[in-house]
Amino acid sequence: MTAVPLHYTVDGPDDAAVLVIGSSLGTTGALWDPQLALLTEKLRVVRYDHRGHVLSPVPPGPYRIEDLGGDVLSMMDSLGVDRFYIAGLSLGGMVAMWVASHAPERVERMALVCTSAKLGPPEMWQARAAAVRADGMEAIADTVLGRWFTADFAARQPDTVADLRATLLSTPVEGYANCCGAIEMMDLEPDLKRVTAPTLVIAGLADESTPPVHAQRITELIPGSRLALVAGAAHLANIARPELVGQLMTDHLLGQAL
Repeated sequence: MTAVPLHYTVDGPDDAAVLVIGSSLGTTGALWDPQLALLTEKLRVVRYDHRGHVLSPVPPGPYRIEDLGGDVLSMMDSLGVDRFYIAGLSLGGMVAMWVASHAPERVERMALVCTSAKLGPPEMWQARAAAVRADGMEAIADTVLGRWFTADFAARQPDTVADLRATLLSTPVEGYANCCGAIEMMDLEPDLKRVTAPTLVIAGLADESTPPVHAQRITELIPGSRLALVAGAAHLANIARPELVGQLMTDHLLGQAL
């Protein structure tokens, strides 16, 4: 496993505890713009782009979830941060779970949003990777956007949807396809018992990509973890319900009662 230098941005007080936060497949750290002001009140926030995504390197595949997790640990080493908070949505949450289960001594607390520890069937990821390699990112854009947002949200906020579509389309084809391969091969469930960080798992009730049953499974496997369900949100719950998701995350990460 060879780490690559990820693109990242850092916001928040210089002397605050550090939160590293990852985003969904086909998005960038800008996904967390709606929560940034709240998170940076008391945390120093490191937002990164996964390998294969936009401003981060696109090394040859195949990728595995341990590669993406190793990239994050290497990034934190380069920043001189030994212990940190971690959060992520979808693929970002998968990476966070890998980090928290393989380097538990480094993770203070964890927040997971709309994610899964094992997301099949493998054939779905094989087909998606094949589609973008054959016909480009446009081949899967409508399907992906339809899962990211409810129809009501898409009708109310077309500019938001258009911006995220543009980000999806800008994702390098090989980077996206190789990340699909990482999810295809991923099974984090056996390792979740090793997580020691207090963990909050947030699920969107209308999420078809990682339905709430996946969040429930994670809470069964991570000792002492808690579940929060968010109404009116599909896969990108932090975009659909920005204030609620932001408050849930900050309350948990700062150790306040829900």
